[in-house]
Formats: sequence, C-alpha cells, structure tokens
Amino acid sequence: MDVVRESAGAGRVVLWEESARDGAQAKTLMPADFRVALARETGRIFGADGPRHVVFAAGFPAVCGEEFEAVRRVAAEAEGAVSVAAVCRGARPDLEQAVASVRGSRHARVMVVVPASEAMAQVMVHRTAAEALGAGVELVKRARDLDDEVAVDLCFADASRADHALMAHHAQEMTGAGAGLIVLADTVGAQLPSACREMFARVGAAAGPEVVLASHLHNDLGLGLANTLQAAGAGVRVLSASWLGIAERAGMVATEQLLFLLARHAGELLGADAEPWWTRPDLTRLPVIARMVAERTGVPLSVTTPIVGTGVGSISTGTPFVHPQLFQPFDPEQTLGIAPRVVLTQLASARVVTAVATRLGHTLDREQTRAAMDWVKRRAYRTGRAVVEDAAFADYLDGLTQHTGHTDGTDGEPR
Repeated sequence: MDVVRESAGAGRVVLWEESARDGAQAKTLMPADFRVALARETGRIFGADGPRHVVFAAGFPAVCGEEFEAVRRVAAEAEGAVSVAAVCRGARPDLEQAVASVRGSRHARVMVVVPASEAMAQVMVHRTAAEALGAGVELVKRARDLDDEVAVDLCFADASRADHALMAHHAQEMTGAGAGLIVLADTVGAQLPSACREMFARVGAAAGPEVVLASHLHNDLGLGLANTLQAAGAGVRVLSASWLGIAERAGMVATEQLLFLLARHAGELLGADAEPWWTRPDLTRLPVIARMVAERTGVPLSVTTPIVGTGVGSISTGTPFVHPQLFQPFDPEQTLGIAPRVVLTQLASARVVTAVATRLGHTLDREQTRAAMDWVKRRAYRTGRAVVEDAAFADYLDGLTQHTGHTDGTDGEPR
C-alpha cells in the first residue's frame, strides 16, 4: 500500500523533507549517520504515523558510492520512522541504482526528475517537453518492473514555466502506469503566488482525481512559503520543505515554518473542514531539530530566524517585559517549549535590569538599579555589541552590591 497516496487522498498533510538531498546543493553535506538521525527525529514529530506524514528524501545515489551508501543506510535504519525516498535523473541506470538503494525498506520510494518546460527539456535531455514527459511514462513502467514494492514519483522540473495542459496529460499517463505522486517544481523560484495557485489548480483539475500532486517550490524571490501555502490552498497535500530552508541557491520553504503554520492555522489555510493529521505534529520538536541541523551543517540560527531563531522568546525592553503577550503571535514556551529569556542590551529598562539582576542572585535598590542600567548601556556602546553577557553583568553586580552603587563614570566599575 502507498501510504503517502493514501494520506494525501484522505486530506492529510505529507511533508516531503529535502534537507539531506536538495540541501546538499546549499553546499552542506550530511553524513549517513546524521541523515539517519534526522530522518528518525523528523518522523518522531508525528509519532507512530511518521511514515504516513513524512517522506524523507535521503539523497541522490548516482552521485558516488558514498552517497549510495548513505541513502541505503537511511532506507535500512530509518525504516518505520518515515517513508524513505531516493532521487534520480530520468536515465535508466540512475533509476536502477535509486531503486536498489531503497529496496526492501517499508514504504520506500524513488523520485525521478524529468523536465517539463521546453527550455529545461532542451538543456537536460535535448528533446521537446512532450518527448521528455512521454519518456517519463516508460520510466514509471521500468521502475515498477524493477520492484513493485517501491513507489515511484515523478518530479516535473521547471513546471512553473511549462504548459499546464501538457503536464496534466502526462500526469494522467504516468499515474495510469503506476506513479504515486506528480511533483510540480518551481525549479528557479521565480513564480508569484497567484501564478502558483493557478498552476496547481489547473493541472489538478485537468489531470483528474486519480493524480496526486505534490509541490517543490524554491525561495529565490523569498516566496517559497507563500507559494507552498497557495499550493496547499489549491488542494495539494504533499508539500516539499527543508529544515532551515536549506536547498539550492536561496533555498526553499523551511520545514519548521511550514509545519508550525499548518498546525496552528489549518482551518484558515486548508479550509474549515480540513483534517490534516493522522497524528498532530509535536511542535516542541521543531527547535530541537532546527538546532541539530544548524550545528551539523553550519547554517546559523539567527536572531531573526522565524519560529526557531535565537530571538524567539527573548525580551530586552520594558513594555514587552510587562506585557509580552502583546508583542508576540504565540506563547513560545507553551507552543514550542522555548522558555522566555530576558536579555540585557542598550535598550534595557529598569525593570529589565532588575529582572536580570534577580536571576543572577542580586536584589537592587533604586539607586543601584539606576547605576546598573547606566553601566549596561555604556558597556554596550563601548564594546559595540548590543547584548551584555550575564557573566560580565554578574561581575559588575558583585562589585556594585559591595560598595555604594556609584560608578566612576569612565569604565563603569564601582568606586
């Protein structure tokens, strides 16, 4: 049974996770053991329903022997946590290699990339788009002959610049030959949201209900998330994403952002009657996995990274300190397990200074608070760094509370 088609047909969301495969084109390299761990952790977001909610694209076996072995290990060792996919070009040797890399793994898949636009077909296979897509039908049949337990999906490269009717026709043919999913890709990340929704709506309507469409949308214009939500709004339930958005060039929609929004706003995004989950995603896993990916790949979590960034749950000014619920769209601790943090910067108010001092074990009177606040601001400007670290502030407080609380006005240390 193709549990991914079953899930999509039932209106459930399936995440097609690309950080190990398309992420490699962001100049990252995940070794086999990390891919296995990441696949397991991603599946764990959905508990026992991981294979029905996550397709983990383990890699591109044709790259080299090490890549083949990495994909093979994910297929063997993450079995049961996710559905594992190998990705290949539309060439028979590559297809045979991809099938071999995942053979024997429950819910295994291969995704074959075929060009859909005229320009891409000429570059990739030196044929017309119709010829390239027609050859894809034969690749489906070949894959089914190789191992009918391995589901085969087709990714239409450069679908955003391809003919809708042509894609719909061949999607029907491929599905009739045994294809599981038809993935429409905005390969260059240049599609606008209205055009994206129109593409999925038109191709889906023309192809018919047996065809299960999936999205793969890049972020070159910063529209990967918006476009993916447009695809979901058009009825697509298999949605490609990548942890931290890592993928070719400017990346693609970030897994943590997509899952968070769908979990929190499914009714608004998918329709009031939507039932997108067999098991609701555990959003507290998102920051944990994001940090794991950032540490392994070197892709940083910044202050401004949505959902999982270092600025989430941090407070540095007075009014947000008193009324945090007015300045954040969700409760980070309740929703994500991120405890609130009060951070000292040049913007610190007396309340913020007092709160940090209390956390560090010091109770300040009014004069000491005023002196400490002055010290924090001058230190930030003197060092050129906004955040004043707890260790430096603790050292200052030790001196302040042992003396009069006055400072010498130069280096900020107590007299």
